[in-house]
Amino acid sequence: MPMPIAAIETERLTLEPFSENFLTERYVGWLNDKDVMAHSRHRHQIHSLDSCREFFESLRADSHYLWAIVAKDEFGHIGNIASYNDDNANAADLTILIGESAVSGQGYGTEAWIGVCRWLFETADVQKITAGTVAANAGMVGIMKKAGMKTERVRDYQFNDGLIGDAIKAVITKEMWKRT
Repeated sequence: MPMPIAAIETERLTLEPFSENFLTERYVGWLNDKDVMAHSRHRHQIHSLDSCREFFESLRADSHYLWAIVAKDEFGHIGNIASYNDDNANAADLTILIGESAVSGQGYGTEAWIGVCRWLFETADVQKITAGTVAANAGMVGIMKKAGMKTERVRDYQFNDGLIGDAIKAVITKEMWKRT
C-alpha cells in the first residue's frame, strides 16, 4: 500500500492532492477540448462531472496518486498529474494533463513532472518511474527527456485515429535519478 499522498511545492506550483474541489466545469471543459486531448486515449469520450468523479474515486480506491497542478499565479488550477502505482514492483507510471491552454509551453508540465518524480523517489521510495506517449506528442516527449528519463521509440506500436503510429516509452530508476 503506498504512503499517503502529500502536497508538493515547486518554484511556481503547488501540487495538491486532488479533491472534489477540483471537479469543476472548467476541468470538464479541458477533457472535452479536442485540442487539449489530441494525444490522449480519453479524447474519444464525452466527459461530465459525474464521469470525472468516478475516475477520481477509482484512483483513490486503487491507492493511486492524483494531484491537481495549481499555479501560484493568476491561473490557479491548470492541470492534473497521476501516478499509477505497482506496489509489487515498487514502480509508478506517470500521466499528466495540462488543461489550461494559456500556460502551454511555459514549462509548468515539466516542473510538475520533476516535482512528482522527486517526491516518488525521495519520499515514497519508488524505485522506477515509467511513462509513455504517442511519438507525435512533442510536449510530452520533451517533459520526459527534461526529467532525465531514458526514452525509446517503439515503431508501429499503437493506433492513433485509425493509423498505426510510433510510441515513445520512457523510464527512470532511482539510481538514474540520483545521477541527474
